[in-house]
Amino acid sequence: MKVVLLSYTKDAELLCATAAKTCYSQGSPSEIRGKVTNDKAGKLIEDVVGVGHHSVIEHAYYTFSLEGVSRALTHQLVRHRVASYSQQSQRYVNMLSAEYVIPKSVEADPEAVAIYRQAMEQAWESYQRLAERVPVEDARYVLPNACESNIMVTMNARELMHFFSLRCCERAQWEIREVAEEMLRLVREVSPQIFKDAGPSCVRGPCPEGKLSCGNPRRRARRPPEG
Repeated sequence: MKVVLLSYTKDAELLCATAAKTCYSQGSPSEIRGKVTNDKAGKLIEDVVGVGHHSVIEHAYYTFSLEGVSRALTHQLVRHRVASYSQQSQRYVNMLSAEYVIPKSVEADPEAVAIYRQAMEQAWESYQRLAERVPVEDARYVLPNACESNIMVTMNARELMHFFSLRCCERAQWEIREVAEEMLRLVREVSPQIFKDAGPSCVRGPCPEGKLSCGNPRRRARRPPEG
C-alpha cells in the first residue's frame, strides 16, 4: 500500500481563514485576503471550526493517489460521497498478473497463508482462461476483493475531517484505517492548523460508538504553554 499526496490547495489555511473572516466582517473576501497573515490564520480557523462552523474549510482541496490497495478498501472508500474518484478500470486493464493484498491476520498464520494463496491462484487461473474466451470485463467477475487496485481521490478539508473521524477509529477495518492515518499524516504536513484536531472522534470528545467502543480512546495532545 502506498499513499501519495498529489496536489493540494497551496494557500489552504490563508484561504480558509479568509472565508472565516468573511462571515463576520463587512469587508469583501478580496479585501480580507490581503490582510490575513499566517499568524492570524491559525487562530481564525481554530475559533471558527471550534464552534462547528466547518463550511469555511470546504475551500481547501487535497488529491491523493492510493496505490496497491484492495478492492475491499475501495468499496468502502467510495461510500464517502462528497469526493471525486478515478479508479483503475478492470474493464480496460487486464488483470493477468496476480497482484493481491494479504491481510495481516492471514500472514500471521502459515496454514491460512497456504489456503489464501491457493484461492488466489485458482481465481487468477480461472480469470486467465476466461479472458481467452470472453471480454476481460466479463472475465473479471471471478476476481476477488483482494485484487490490487489504484485509485485517485480528491476531498475538501471538511470531508476529510469527517473521513478521518470514521476511518482513523480503531473499529474501522484495518486496511482503510492504515490508509486514512497516512492521509492524515500527509495533510498535517501541509495544513497543520486545519487538521490539528483531526482523527477519530475520541480525539475531540466522547466516543460515539457506545457499547461498541474499543475501550481505548485517544486524547488530544496538550498544547505547550505560551510565552
